[in-house]
This record gives sequence, C-alpha cells and structure tokens, in this order.
Amino acid sequence: MSAATTRSRTPDRLCAEAVDLAREAAEEAAFPGVVGEHVSLFSEGDRVVTHLFEAKEPGYRGWRWAVTVARASRAKFVTIDETVLLPGPDSLQAPEWVPWSERLRPGDMGPGDLLPTEAEDLRLEPGWTGEDAPPPNSLLSEEMESLVEAEDAELATATVPPVRGSITSVAEELGMRRARVLSRYGLHLAADRWDEEYGAKTPMAQAAPATCVSCAFLIPVSGSLGQAFGICANEFGPADGHVVSLSYGCGGHSEAVVPKPGKQPVPVLDSMAVDAFPLRPDPDGGSVSGAPDPESEDLGHS
Repeated sequence: MSAATTRSRTPDRLCAEAVDLAREAAEEAAFPGVVGEHVSLFSEGDRVVTHLFEAKEPGYRGWRWAVTVARASRAKFVTIDETVLLPGPDSLQAPEWVPWSERLRPGDMGPGDLLPTEAEDLRLEPGWTGEDAPPPNSLLSEEMESLVEAEDAELATATVPPVRGSITSVAEELGMRRARVLSRYGLHLAADRWDEEYGAKTPMAQAAPATCVSCAFLIPVSGSLGQAFGICANEFGPADGHVVSLSYGCGGHSEAVVPKPGKQPVPVLDSMAVDAFPLRPDPDGGSVSGAPDPESEDLGHS
C-alpha cells in the first residue's frame, strides 16, 4: 500500500476538527433546529473530510446532512466544499424505479389507457400485410423459398395462391389481413395463463362432477387452441364468458344430476309419544301444600 493511499484514508486533523464550521454550513442549507448531532466523519481524500449530521426533518427519518470541508496544501484555513442531504443505512427511501412494462398487471388498464406493443414482441409475428405477396411465415414467402432451395425440396402445388383479386377478399373475410398475429410463443403463454386460472389443477375442477369437454355450455374455439380450450356459456358458472380448459369443471355441468334423497334416519329421541300433564297440582307431591293458608284468609287475601 502506497503512502498516498494511507494519507487519503486518514482524516486531515484540521478538517476533522472543523465540526462547528460544517454545522453552520448545514444549518444555512436547511434551517436551525433540524440539524441534529454530529454522527461521524470520513476522509474523501487528501485534506478533504465529510462530516455527517443527523437530519430531524419530518419525513426524512435516517437521513443525514453531509458537509464536505477541505483545505489547500500548507493552508491553515478550512473551507466549505459541498453540503447535501444524503440517505443513511436505515433511512426511509422510495422503492427502486421499475419500468412501466414490468409494473403492469392484468386488470390495470382502464378506459382511455393505451398499451403500446414493442416492435420486437416475442408474442407476435408478422401477419398478412400485402395483397399480392404471401405472409412472411407462409410456405410461399421468400424466406421459405430460400430455405426450401437450401434443403433441395419442392413446394406443394396445392398451396399456390389464387388470383390476386380474390385472395384479398378471402383474406378480409377470414380476418387474415392483420399486420401481426400471435406467434407460437404467444400462444403458449396464453395457454399457460388460462390453464392456471381455469384448468384441471384448480380447486373448482378437483371437486367438479365432470369436465368441460362433456358440458353443453362449452363453446368450441377454432384454431390450434380449440384442442385444449373453449368458452364457458353458463351464466351461473364461475367461468362464464372466460376461456376454460377442456379438463376444467364446476358444479354447473350440464349433465350434473341432483342426488336422490335417501331414507330418513330413525329419530334418536321418541317425540311421537304423549306426555300426561295434570290440570291441578298433586297435593301429596311438591314442596308447596295445596291446602289454603288460614292466615292469608284473615288478611283478606284470596
């Protein structure tokens, strides 16, 4: 370790003793009464020392006023270099900033909100954008033609596109004229998300009498997702209007049968017998005699 490094770690004596000067600078930057006790000091370099004072401002718990003082070589006077309010190790700070794309959660969008999609979103891939050119992911695209030539293969004649005037109308009718469509990665993400919410492993499906694949309220969907998902149309079901897995199920299954009532159990207590209740108290029983009291008759009590 060099001598210069040792000197930089050892606080300068005159700078370290300038506590009152540093406090005056901190109170001038803030105002008197909010600068607390002197916490510590450390060396910033040769003849440069930073003093830390406790900050007592409301809402700045654990923060410190940092005042850096310095002096020139061979000088006996210490001057103020910088005054700033810095957080301490246990101070209250705002959480680390997170990009908006990572903060969004399902259900956060409201009326009027816009959610732009990145150009390189892995969930999407180019769709049908031209009238006379096949889509980029089609077997007839230039990219696929180059791959076919490299593999020494031939295209099927059945995939030859029709006349230019008719392909546009058919594409519009089938909804194929979109700039981008879901990629296989996007389909897998959606399938995992739907299966987690309305899939076979949910408590509702575990207690269901049957799965959605045999339910009349299931609306089939087209495409590759139709092999595993559908839409629930039971207004009384927990997944009405949602995409559900074919292995999902609930108590609102169309073929659910109400169980027949079983034989009534034999009552434990016999409540069908008649208990006899006397109209008048038994004169020979009980703690109160049924005979009239002679003293009450003399007083006129009935």
